[in-house]
Amino acid sequence: MADKHRISFEPVDIEMEVGEEENVLDAAFRQGIHLMHGCREGQCSACKSYVLEGDLQMERYSTFACNDAEVEEGYVLLCRAHAFSDCTIELLNFDEEELLNSAPLQEVTTEVVGLVEHTHDIVGLKLRPVDPPAYEYKAGQYADVTIPGTDEHRSFSMATIPGADHVEFVIKKYPGGKFSALLDDGISVGDTIRLTGPYGNFTLKNGHVLPLVLMAGGAGMAPVLSLLRHLSETEDPRRIRFYYGARTVADLFYLDEIKALGDRLNDFEFVVALSESVEGADDLGVTADSGMVTTVVEAREPELHRTEVYLCGPPPMVDAALELAARQGVPDDQVFFDKFTTSVRDE
Repeated sequence: MADKHRISFEPVDIEMEVGEEENVLDAAFRQGIHLMHGCREGQCSACKSYVLEGDLQMERYSTFACNDAEVEEGYVLLCRAHAFSDCTIELLNFDEEELLNSAPLQEVTTEVVGLVEHTHDIVGLKLRPVDPPAYEYKAGQYADVTIPGTDEHRSFSMATIPGADHVEFVIKKYPGGKFSALLDDGISVGDTIRLTGPYGNFTLKNGHVLPLVLMAGGAGMAPVLSLLRHLSETEDPRRIRFYYGARTVADLFYLDEIKALGDRLNDFEFVVALSESVEGADDLGVTADSGMVTTVVEAREPELHRTEVYLCGPPPMVDAALELAARQGVPDDQVFFDKFTTSVRDE
């Protein structure tokens, strides 16, 4: 059995145990310590931290996320770092509210209870937890879903909220995708699928009062819908605007539920941004503007800097939205995003 060591985190005064065979981030998840993270593949810098003391060594990672000079100075990516002594680590990015206020990592066996064709390339996958019969998570988080017959996984955001009798994922199909191809032929109601989670910091923050601007595109509908379901259930009184980007009305789904959720809120509006054609939008009873979702938000939200912004979708959309937020002067601590990176999310 590999040796175990103690990790002390500063400036938050938290300690935990880590085995040499596991990376520091996974060890934290296992013990219910919710460190900031992104791709969990060494491709981004969300979990970058500084080693104050001890022996930490990294497995394969991208030098774009942590370059050679930074490594020489003592910076590490916690998703790639293994401890070989007791260590003290300075967290550079952390949410003190989230650190010890998230469910610990769980491995759950589920049963497929539903497959729904939302659009030509978006499928809803509904799983019922069987062993254990419950799965704890927060609205907006995601899980690793094992590809049946393999040890590989894909990461998908939950569209449901805690307490639902099933877990729902919204999945975009890709040609030749190892997981998504099975949604057409390979996964059926009654099948067993394993998932591990929860992961992610794309969650609503307790006690916050600023208006909310929610932006999504494609399968990014899932975590934003989860947030909206939670906001509606709690009858949040804030001004809430949900902008969803698609090509045409044929790419829209969940319209009836979004309207029903919004009816329970004090000040809600749903706007779709259609990049190719708005034809047919009136027939569906939705407010539709022509253009990319970021263009529509910029035109409709002149006070964006006075809101909290939640972004989820493919990298180009999120990158454009982050540029918009920066241009409009939105403080970094008012922007939360979930980027569906290729190495983790896409097929």
